[in-house]
Amino acid sequence: MTSELIAALRARLGDERVSTAESVREQHSHGEGHHAPSMPAAVVFAQSTDDVAQTLALCNAHRVPLAAFGAGTSLEGHVNPPEGGISLDLSRMTELLSVNPQDMDCRVQAGITRQALNQILRDTGLFFPVDPGGEATIGGMCATRASGTAAVRYGTIRENVLGLTAVLADGRVMRTGGRVRKSATGYDLTHLLIGSEGTLGVITEIQLRLHPIPETIAAAVVQFETLSDAVATAIDILQFGVPIGRLELLDEVQMDASIRYSGLTGLRALPTLFLEFVGGPEAVREQIAVVEAIVSDRGGLGFDWHTDPDQRAALWRARHHAYWACLAYRPGYSAMTTDAIVPISVLAELVAGVKEDIAESGLTAPIVGHVGDGNFHTIILVPPTPEGLAQAWALDRKIVRRALALGGSCSGEHGIGLGKREFMADEHDPVALEVMRGFKKTMDPNGILNPGKML
Repeated sequence: MTSELIAALRARLGDERVSTAESVREQHSHGEGHHAPSMPAAVVFAQSTDDVAQTLALCNAHRVPLAAFGAGTSLEGHVNPPEGGISLDLSRMTELLSVNPQDMDCRVQAGITRQALNQILRDTGLFFPVDPGGEATIGGMCATRASGTAAVRYGTIRENVLGLTAVLADGRVMRTGGRVRKSATGYDLTHLLIGSEGTLGVITEIQLRLHPIPETIAAAVVQFETLSDAVATAIDILQFGVPIGRLELLDEVQMDASIRYSGLTGLRALPTLFLEFVGGPEAVREQIAVVEAIVSDRGGLGFDWHTDPDQRAALWRARHHAYWACLAYRPGYSAMTTDAIVPISVLAELVAGVKEDIAESGLTAPIVGHVGDGNFHTIILVPPTPEGLAQAWALDRKIVRRALALGGSCSGEHGIGLGKREFMADEHDPVALEVMRGFKKTMDPNGILNPGKML
């Protein structure tokens, strides 16, 4: 049946758009996580919503499963295709379809990345703020409900999507939402698809909210003797209502790795906060004054801030390169990244508990995260042995269970995929899970859309 499907896809889309080459299939067999890869039977390269619609209609008719693929940066096995199925690559769908500067919105194809979009928008005075760090596509960010360093100020991808075009399992094209900032009509299908991980439909176009580029942007760094003081300072900043732009935590291990990898000067291997302030010049000065006072009360070791674009870029480049710094810190090791999130009132308790778990495991596991919304990542460095991988998985699971016990979630922004399915029943009400399964059955009765993921 799969060979018949591949022949039908080539007849519709052309031979050059349907690849069965082993190297191409291997590239699409996995994302960035530690989940076992699975080779698709073929990779289809879509260039339009119509291409996706034709592909899905044929897959549904032949009862062959399909997994969507963007940049391949997901960490929980979302893009790993079912064995013998189709990997649908949307990375060629990179057009900016429209931009409306007065209304501060735009429409894009799903394969465009945040970096490419902001490069195109740079002369409009607007930008798209959701910043997960990697070269993720906007469609992939929607599918996994991505977040990132700027979420404390601008929200996650969920808050910045006005509408979608998605292709359903049978090939029908559905358009949701619109360009208005609010609507009281119908079910919220837009946000049903956000975070659905390609299990309910394949997102092909997105209507995005844009934001003005701030008049003034200042960055700051402050270090602490203890991790608890750093976390307490972050909580104080939020509880004082400072409209902070970014608020990132790096523990002493991550700082050591980042200093070595990114050449950060004048800093020590101590728990550290990276901060960003945005707004008008006077507003930024007021924010800095409040935060500087909080830092002083919490025993911060100085408070270095600046508005120089090159210095800011170097600071945030080091933050975004934290993952690569960790890999360089232990050559030959791989990295497993956790994604715990809790209410900020118990963030300090979670971080302290995770540090104990790391110490007990004997592994090296730097902590870095978006403490502005209670989310952080433990980058577990995995020894290149089966025993080392088992140790890493055990630590990962222990961290998740600790977060759930404190009223948190197993995933703040990476999603469920293959990796977190076992925790869905712990986190969600049984009736809610039943309703989720009902949506899946209604929208994908033949079970072809990314089967085995999430539920």
